[in-house]
Amino acid sequence: MFHLLKKKMTWTATTMLLTLAVVVSGCGQAGSNNSNGNAAAPEQSDAPKTEDVRVITHAMGDAKVEGTPARIVVLTNEGTEALLALGIKPVGAVKSWTGDPWYEHIKADMEGVTEVGEESQPNMELIASLKPDLIIGNKLRQEKVYDQLAAIAPTVFSETLRGAWQSNFLLYADAIGKKAEGEEVIADYDSRAADFKSKAGDKLNQKVSVVRFMAGKTRIYLDDTFTGIAFSKLGITRPDNQKYKDTFVEEITKERLPEVDADMLFYFTYETGDGKGTAMEEEMLKDPLWQSLQVVKNNKAIRVSDAIWNTAGGVIAANLMLDELYKIYEIQ
Repeated sequence: MFHLLKKKMTWTATTMLLTLAVVVSGCGQAGSNNSNGNAAAPEQSDAPKTEDVRVITHAMGDAKVEGTPARIVVLTNEGTEALLALGIKPVGAVKSWTGDPWYEHIKADMEGVTEVGEESQPNMELIASLKPDLIIGNKLRQEKVYDQLAAIAPTVFSETLRGAWQSNFLLYADAIGKKAEGEEVIADYDSRAADFKSKAGDKLNQKVSVVRFMAGKTRIYLDDTFTGIAFSKLGITRPDNQKYKDTFVEEITKERLPEVDADMLFYFTYETGDGKGTAMEEEMLKDPLWQSLQVVKNNKAIRVSDAIWNTAGGVIAANLMLDELYKIYEIQ
């Protein structure tokens, strides 16, 4: 009896010691995992997988973008339109050139978005406070602060602005992980443009001028502009005397107003709220030289929105401008 009890006690003690050794060993491994970098990685990790990291080549080099960015700060007006067209509301954006702080045509979609300064002077501290996982900007506007932006989050820059909105749009779409959707948006616009060009027919033989009034300035807008690029795609032709080279606009004095005469003329005014742009428009439109233009006498001088026809510079504005052109050219 004692012999059997002693044997049982010995077995139990041995078992307990073995069990304790296993537990201690397991704890030691767990401690090792938490205390040094040499331990094996856990089976599941929140770290992005290699295939979730995309390298985006842009105007300033390469940027590594992880997964699908959810908190995006955008530093150009046309970039803001690109995000909205792709179904994304940025957490922060530079203010619209006109509006308080957004253009009327995007105002409803921008509710709750933080304004982070202007294209020419973004607020770096405010951008950092938004904790973005992607920043979209432009070399022409923000080259000097690129390094500061890249230190906050992966930053992708387009090269230039004005008429380059389509290539910029595709870059932004790729950066946010929506390349296929971006290509569809561009294909849809190109399809509409081709439809307009086909249906306009002989109406495209009309020569069209584009004029902008600003504080103290009057400009003819040429081919390398938002409107100019659109007109080229749509087949709209410009007067022969407006084939200026190496410039996107031609600034003119009142005496040169006869140069804008054409079969049709679109004009828009850049008004920031101080009344100076509007004053220049009124001064020019009242001038006898303007009133003597054949296009004015024929009631073919048409006032359009500066935001949509020029300043916004993005895909939403491009489609809105095309909507207006369908009506103006009476195309069904």
